[in-house]
Amino acid sequence: MTDFEKLYHTYFRDVYLYIRRLSGDEYIAEEITSETFFKAMHSIDSFRGECDVRVWLCQIAKNCYYTHIKKAGRVQKSDLDALQNFPDPSPGLAEQLIRTEEVQRIQKVLHGISEPYKEVFMWRVFAQLSFKQIGSIFGKNENWACVTYHRARKMIILRLEEMER
Repeated sequence: MTDFEKLYHTYFRDVYLYIRRLSGDEYIAEEITSETFFKAMHSIDSFRGECDVRVWLCQIAKNCYYTHIKKAGRVQKSDLDALQNFPDPSPGLAEQLIRTEEVQRIQKVLHGISEPYKEVFMWRVFAQLSFKQIGSIFGKNENWACVTYHRARKMIILRLEEMER
């Protein structure tokens, strides 16, 4: 087995699940994940190792997904910006994520959350990255990522509560 095959087998599921959460579509997730590894295979020599390989692959996947959306002409730029950040499964939030209806409500709320809160939330919840990994994506420290995530989570919870009223 080649090194790239090991990389593929190790990270395919992580990338697929991340894009599945972003897109909400199994077929699109499969397509984007395949495209991601195709692009990664051609650019693996340019990977400098400044971040975790999973972070690098998820970044490629996210860019492929946004390109796919733009080509499909399904959303406007403001909607793309809103997709960039999602939450981490903590006890109360994890129960909400189980139900599809709740996931849709959370996604709607995320459209109204500003950067970098959205993206930090998405990296933590959907890609299940550590705070250290998230911090490195933004060129910040682990504490910044943790605080930003918890602020995003609080914003989402407050907006969900407002929707229930």
